[in-house]
Amino acid sequence: MKRPSLLLSVVPVVFLIGLIAVAVPLFGDDITAGPAQIALLSATSLAALISILYLKVPWNKLETFMLDHLSKTGAAVFILLMIGALTGSWMMSGIVPTMISYGLKLINPGIFLFTIFILASIASLVTGSSWTTVGTIGLAMFAAGKILGIPAPWLAGAIISGAYFGDKMSPLSDTTNLAATVGGTDLYTHVKYMAITVTPAYIIAGIVYVVAGFFLTNGGNINIDQQCIDLQNTFHISPFLLLVPCATGFMIYKKVSPFLSLFLSALMGILVACLFQPHIIRQISPEHLSNTSSYIFASFQILSSKCQIITGNEMLDTLCKTSGMAGMLNTVWLILCVTTFGGVMEASGMISRITQAMLVRIKSTFSLVGSTIASCIFCNVALSDQYMSILLPGKMFAKAYKEKGYAPELLSRTLEDSGTVTSVLVPWNTCAVVQSGVLGISTLAYLPYCFFNILSPIVSLVVAAIGYKIRRITTVST
Repeated sequence: MKRPSLLLSVVPVVFLIGLIAVAVPLFGDDITAGPAQIALLSATSLAALISILYLKVPWNKLETFMLDHLSKTGAAVFILLMIGALTGSWMMSGIVPTMISYGLKLINPGIFLFTIFILASIASLVTGSSWTTVGTIGLAMFAAGKILGIPAPWLAGAIISGAYFGDKMSPLSDTTNLAATVGGTDLYTHVKYMAITVTPAYIIAGIVYVVAGFFLTNGGNINIDQQCIDLQNTFHISPFLLLVPCATGFMIYKKVSPFLSLFLSALMGILVACLFQPHIIRQISPEHLSNTSSYIFASFQILSSKCQIITGNEMLDTLCKTSGMAGMLNTVWLILCVTTFGGVMEASGMISRITQAMLVRIKSTFSLVGSTIASCIFCNVALSDQYMSILLPGKMFAKAYKEKGYAPELLSRTLEDSGTVTSVLVPWNTCAVVQSGVLGISTLAYLPYCFFNILSPIVSLVVAAIGYKIRRITTVST
């Protein structure tokens, strides 16, 4: 097996980016419905041909790495399907409409954008999951914000920024634990050290959302009271329905597996729909079915497939349209293509060659942190996986940090400042695919408004450049 050159290693990545760049203006938001998958499979094929014909990598090795990457995404795929089921059941049961109704009444429209940023931060900090946060409270607040007339990209940006703050800082987050482990530091030292870069990024993002909220709210052109009345005429709105989200939060707090938590929450949503929204059940079911049969039919339909109810309000009709687990199949398809590309790139040694090229340029704290950040972002682009963007650069740069006398928490923090938060900004990355699928908005549309995600690596670079609280390992002579 030959060692790939740097130029050869970037060819599949450049080819992929080129295909995506061509497809985006042609297909727009529909790019993840097939074009992106074709681009990924084409880039995978190119990488595989280079590996086999020139680098002499045996096919069985490429296949092993692809299957290994696929096996690691199994849990994510099932969680994604459960989010689809939960989204459908919480909407048709009236849980999401209840959250929207109370949100519209209690939250001042001028600070709505800032409020959902804070709420998403708290929810993600408590649960440790950006995916769960966006798929539950994030989805409800996204719908409420659209009713207020706030542009969807701004809403998605605020929700995702808050969700990834918690994903980055929560001791319950898998990426937080992974970064601490890879960096070689304990969890709470890692979290405390991250506050140095997180705090400025979070404050600046919050200020932007406060200021933007007063300019973007279009409440004067939309009758909010009428929207609430139409919601109440369509659904039975009750604070008792909010017990289901509370139960979900409790299960996550008790570290019940995400798959089981989401599935049980979806089933609780179905139970609530049967008890509180019988008129919705009848509307979803065929007229010829008996009461018992209609409840069974509607339950399966809500969890698995498309549902549409008519409210008489055009805006709410769009809101009350769900796709269940079936709505996530394009996303699942994309994730499968993403992981095969990442598997071939890793098996061929191309990713390692690119990251190693960055090591020779390290001469200062700034260049070391900058190279780590660039490597993490590149892995998010090339491997399309958040975990690999932490694992691979962490392994590659650990020795350099140690040799230059830096404390391990500098490495772990840098991995999170770049790998964790930028994953959702790459259209074909698994994190971006999930969030755009749940919210129904393309990654490129919300990307400019994810201020916390954009600012995190920038602040990390600034802190490194000025040398603020850059910790070094102290050797004590005996």
